[in-house]
Amino acid sequence: MDKKRSEKFENLQKEKLLAERQKSLNQIEELKKDDPFADPDHASDNAAIDTDVREQVGHDTIEAQIKDLEKKVNQISEALKKISKNQYGKCDSCGKEIPKARLELIPEAANCLDCEKRLRK
Repeated sequence: MDKKRSEKFENLQKEKLLAERQKSLNQIEELKKDDPFADPDHASDNAAIDTDVREQVGHDTIEAQIKDLEKKVNQISEALKKISKNQYGKCDSCGKEIPKARLELIPEAANCLDCEKRLRK
């Protein structure tokens, strides 16, 4: 990839990453508001057992979604750091270039497909 095309591509990716990070942060805030445990009256209400179970399941589901989104935000932040250090697009594991198509699909990708497959085994 030539230098000019690389800068243009990285700038485009940076815009995507910043937008996706903001979207994820907004989703986290919305999920926190929807958490049944966020209601201050939750601890003192005398709800039926089935209501308590539904609230617990709802809370657990929201917590899992928040955890996934926080992981994505961290991955995005790492990708943004790499852009600022001119290291974006290099595989964390093997150091080879991550294919442009993969980065277009998953801008926060830290590994090439071969290494990603190997790491997930």
